[in-house]
Amino acid sequence: MKIFKDIDEVEEWLAPMDYEGFWIAIEPYGLTLQPKDHCDQQIADGEVDQATVLEGIKYLARIELTQIQNLHWRMPTPWLKLVSSH
Repeated sequence: MKIFKDIDEVEEWLAPMDYEGFWIAIEPYGLTLQPKDHCDQQIADGEVDQATVLEGIKYLARIELTQIQNLHWRMPTPWLKLVSSH
């Protein structure tokens, strides 16, 4: 199980995952998302497409992982502030 440094790292970790890979990757965290079989059924019934389900569950996973690991957004690097102020 991965311990994240910040919320940005969670988003970077989730971003490249496909639908099946997502479910495998999050399993060790014991998140309280909609069960996979429920999501599968919604997709099979044509209620929602897989891409939309994946976007939604990634969003919910990010929120829950943020809460579990008490994460915050990454602080911008100081040199970016200097460059943007000139």
